[in-house]
Amino acid sequence: MLEYEMGDETLAAIAGRHGFAAEEVRPIPAGVANHVFLLGNDLVLRIPRTEQFLPDLVKEAAVIPAARKAGVRTPDVVAFDDTCSVVDVPYMVLARAPGADLVRLTLPAAVTNRVFQQVGRELAMLHRLSPATASDLPIPTDDGTADPWALTSRLLAEGWIDAEAAGWLTGWFDRLSVHLPADPPLVLVHGDIAPQNLLVSPETAQLTGIVDWGDAHWADSAIEFAKIPLTGIPAMLDGYRQEAGDGTAANTPAWEARVLWFHLMWALGRLPDPVPRPDERHWTAPPASRLLGLLRFFTSAPPAPWGDLT
Repeated sequence: MLEYEMGDETLAAIAGRHGFAAEEVRPIPAGVANHVFLLGNDLVLRIPRTEQFLPDLVKEAAVIPAARKAGVRTPDVVAFDDTCSVVDVPYMVLARAPGADLVRLTLPAAVTNRVFQQVGRELAMLHRLSPATASDLPIPTDDGTADPWALTSRLLAEGWIDAEAAGWLTGWFDRLSVHLPADPPLVLVHGDIAPQNLLVSPETAQLTGIVDWGDAHWADSAIEFAKIPLTGIPAMLDGYRQEAGDGTAANTPAWEARVLWFHLMWALGRLPDPVPRPDERHWTAPPASRLLGLLRFFTSAPPAPWGDLT
């Protein structure tokens, strides 16, 4: 697998193309797929770590303009070069959104919920894009065929859970399944709506941008809520319903059941992968985080209709 080398000469050359001196290139916290740098104070440079992640950057170059056209707050693409003809690495330069990501901010719960409500409104705008309205986007489709009953059976057979727990989980998925649409429409999803990808102004607690579109794809819109802790989902769904004009009343379980389905299935899917990931910033990196998140949420008197979904 080709690894892209970011020597000082390469970084200086990219900076120079955009009017900056080499000393104005500064590293900032990066994700799994990309190295990230500031160019001056107003631009962000992203370079994929390996050849494996280049398709995600290509995807972002197409998806970001479509998301912005839909009204979503995300930084604009200033330049994209995957030819390696001028410098020896592919790269993307983006406008920099003000603020810090939500992981680095210590905000009161009520303020954080207001941010999540804003995120929900942004997602409702994004999800108006579908294969019918944006067929030219070069993104894959998630057919949603994961089977939680098969997963539960496998966890039992491999000794990760006991028979009583398997029966209880099977019943839980049975109860949730009656609320799921038989054929949910496919929409454009960001695919990684998580605290580290949400930029927020520390002064105003306003969402300033959603970043990192490398996981964008066509999917059931409910999957978009699976990477935010459940404690933030009620506020997020509230904002979503406001923007979407969703006629589904907030005290009916359809949307909540769809979101809980993914949280529960993904929490169980992590059981056979108990290796900690201390160098990763996302909240699901610790193996038990999702299961503990479910426990915390349902023992904290969640609003209706969540209590009826257990």
